[in-house]
Amino acid sequence: MISFKDVSFKYPGAENWVLNDISVDIEPGEFVGIIGGNGAGKSTFCKAMNGLIPFYYVGDLEGDITINGIRTIDSNVGQLSKHVAYVYQDFENQLVRPTVYDEVIFSPLNYGYPDYKERGMEALEILGLTSIANEYIWQLSGGQKHLVALAGALSLNPDIMIIDEPVAQLDPAHAISLYEKLKMLNEQYNKTIIVIEHHTEFVASYCKQVILLEDGTIKWKKPVDEALNRVEELSERDIFPPQVTVAAHSLLGSTGALPVTVKQAKELLQPYVTQSGFSRMKKMQPVYPRGEALVELKDVKYGYKSLTRKRKEVLDGVSLKLYENERIALVGSNGAGKSTLLKLISGIIKPYRGNVITDGMLTKKTSPEKIAERVALIYQKPEEMFIQDSIKKDVSHFLDTRKVEGRSDFINDVMETFNLTELAERDGRLLSGGQQRRTSLAIGMAMTPLIMLMDEPTSSLDMATRKEMMKLLGNLDEGIKTAVVATHDMQLVAEWATRVIVMHEGNVLADLPPHLLFEDQALLQKASLVEPQIVTLCHELGVSPVSLSIQDFVEKVFPCMERGEKSEWIS
Repeated sequence: MISFKDVSFKYPGAENWVLNDISVDIEPGEFVGIIGGNGAGKSTFCKAMNGLIPFYYVGDLEGDITINGIRTIDSNVGQLSKHVAYVYQDFENQLVRPTVYDEVIFSPLNYGYPDYKERGMEALEILGLTSIANEYIWQLSGGQKHLVALAGALSLNPDIMIIDEPVAQLDPAHAISLYEKLKMLNEQYNKTIIVIEHHTEFVASYCKQVILLEDGTIKWKKPVDEALNRVEELSERDIFPPQVTVAAHSLLGSTGALPVTVKQAKELLQPYVTQSGFSRMKKMQPVYPRGEALVELKDVKYGYKSLTRKRKEVLDGVSLKLYENERIALVGSNGAGKSTLLKLISGIIKPYRGNVITDGMLTKKTSPEKIAERVALIYQKPEEMFIQDSIKKDVSHFLDTRKVEGRSDFINDVMETFNLTELAERDGRLLSGGQQRRTSLAIGMAMTPLIMLMDEPTSSLDMATRKEMMKLLGNLDEGIKTAVVATHDMQLVAEWATRVIVMHEGNVLADLPPHLLFEDQALLQKASLVEPQIVTLCHELGVSPVSLSIQDFVEKVFPCMERGEKSEWIS
């Protein structure tokens, strides 16, 4: 179905080939996961399948690409789009119509299909979106927009579907739901599915084949179990296998096949747990801080009027107190109100009822500029924070406008801390996703805030950059009294947070420590949350309280067992 023969490509003016002598075949009905670090050429490889390369992204193209028997060089983007649907990492840029329904019928309508309405409605039904068919795109959460983009691609009924970062901006439950839809399309409709994915847990559970790219070259294409068992090889490329694979590798080394799913890990490790004589420990009780609240929300309501003039409630009577020395994770499904809550605390938006008091300031009567002297808000889309022509100017902008003395040395220290010195003169909008995330965090730190608010700081990062970001988040304590993160990253919640606030339909559903959250299956289900894989393994093995990290699992369950020197995997 897809054939690359000796394919190389480089962009105009570039010295290096982005794709370098690639030869690979993808058969009809395969479910392929493409893995590799930043700059490996994954997106470029996929864009060569639907004609965007070389007809839109021009450059030097060598070799031969065939899709469904069609040589791409003899076709065009319009014709190839009937065979290959593409949902991009920046999927919001492919949404062009005002409502969900208009969006999903747009492609079949413009191809002149007489059944364009039926095609659109069928795509909505398959993905469970009929309830929002008449909603305006701008009213949707990021995750809902992602599903709409997929529905728009599906409406053409293509043979091949490419999804770049399928779980980007989706809450954990909807991420699984999306993959279940892709699995259904693959198995029931015989669609060939190709995903670019950094989360190997999804690769392990859904993909049949894995392609590893490095420096524009395909290193191999292998069945999923064999691919994810190549632990040392993946580690050298900063690609992290599933948590259960890492745990088993740390305990047992490379002898024999390692598990890649929880079911496989349970079968392998259950005898060791029984043999270890592990006994259940007493559950820790939540410990809440004392003293005066740093941030307080009192019966806060926030909403907006839609084009029909009907008010849509986003937050409905939220009351909260945030204290010093807390690491708070805001979690919940898409549209639960997490980002809105951060903007209310920062004073960017004001409640229409109730009060928000941030570090003693009533936000209704205080300008956002004044609040910004105490509070830094890191946006979900880091490019929205870039207003200068270099990242060093962006990082120093807050202090420059206030003419703070001695700021030059301080800014240099911040740039060095976030490993940005060599990028100082680069325009932030032209950086990679990981570099943009680091820069946005540096902008916030340069404001010397007492309260740091972060919206999805690890979203769309490869695992190496994500691990680096986790380390940076772990070092935020100096000078910052409270840090609040809105996130779908349950591993970040498990390993970083001291307190979790669960949002649901504009209300606080629960407020508790991470270990209690992951022991409450009913709460997780109601809030569309899914525990990290290592926590699921604890439940399956009867380990309680659950371990929130691989290291804790290994040390708690197997305290006396000899282990290989694999500490870098669980640190």
